[in-house]
Amino acid sequence: MAFAFAAFGLASAQNDAFSGKGDARVNVGANFQKGGTGIQTSLDYGLGESFSIGAQAGYLLGVKEYDGEKPSGTHRFDAKARLSAHLGDVLGLPENFDIYPGLNLGLKNFGGHVGSRVFFDKGFGLFAEAQFPIAKFNTEASSYRLLNNQFAFAVGASFDLTK
Repeated sequence: MAFAFAAFGLASAQNDAFSGKGDARVNVGANFQKGGTGIQTSLDYGLGESFSIGAQAGYLLGVKEYDGEKPSGTHRFDAKARLSAHLGDVLGLPENFDIYPGLNLGLKNFGGHVGSRVFFDKGFGLFAEAQFPIAKFNTEASSYRLLNNQFAFAVGASFDLTK
């Protein structure tokens, strides 16, 4: 998928995917994980040339039943603080393409993420991101308690709030 983003991005109008200090990017998209799908939004705010802090929130809309019971809202919702390193410039990628690994601390775990973002004209782009837990707060979690506490993939639209 990253290759497709890069190929399409090279042929598109240039717009920085991450420009450093004071930069603000919002991602809004779909979240896919075992047992549920939902919506996810995140914000990255540039602290320096290649680093950002941010926040993320998500809610699972379509969830599977476990033992005849649907998970409650507290098991469907998750929020995280995040720190990302933006490697587009470091790797010599086109200005409109970024790859960003990072760490996040959420309500359910301490984890990591790795994503890519490509921007087109007028502050609009696409993103794809994978997230994974490194340390779960509830190590005995099972069934619906694994929602938002396992590998997840998100894809959607990205917006430049500094434009």
